Amino acid sequence: MSEPIILASGSKIRADLLRNANVPFEVMTAPVDEELIRESLEAEGTSPRDIADSLAEAKAQRVSAKLPGALVLGCDQVLDFEREVFSKPKDQDDAIAQLMRLRNNRHTLLSAAVIYENGKPVWRHVGMVRLLMRDFSDAFLKDYVNRNWDSIRHTVGCYQLEGEGVRLFTRVDGDYFTVLGMPLLEILAYLTLRGDLQR
Repeated sequence: MSEPIILASGSKIRADLLRNANVPFEVMTAPVDEELIRESLEAEGTSPRDIADSLAEAKAQRVSAKLPGALVLGCDQVLDFEREVFSKPKDQDDAIAQLMRLRNNRHTLLSAAVIYENGKPVWRHVGMVRLLMRDFSDAFLKDYVNRNWDSIRHTVGCYQLEGEGVRLFTRVDGDYFTVLGMPLLEILAYLTLRGDLQR
């Protein structure tokens, strides 16, 4: 790769995924009001998949406008429960309420990635994973949120599959990296096909 890709995200997990895959990158966070965009799209009846795609694109577009010639990767993830998009929890009570709704039910995680170059989108992908939560007890739920609040407060769905959050589930159908918030395999395939990564 002649120039490092620009990751338009402040997510530590996304940065770790690229770093572990030995992809040269730099981080430049995009000043985007995600909540405002999400609420506006929801009011228009936009599908959860397209909301994820639009949020990822907004980040890539904003950074690409400042860095002509750079390859800019924007990512976002939304949780779709019965066509309702869940946001990050406001507090522990909100996290408990969200998890109570998800308990013993299926939901979908949608992880979108959009790559911009010279102010235009050149590639996009939305990964989808279906997850089934087990019928855990109220006592376990409250203890789980209390123990893990610092790590789950910034996550949609109030869990991290790579941590204790895995105990909430009985089934996960889909790609692990997509659960973590980035369709990494598809991104790597595109960068390799372009010649940015060695074949």
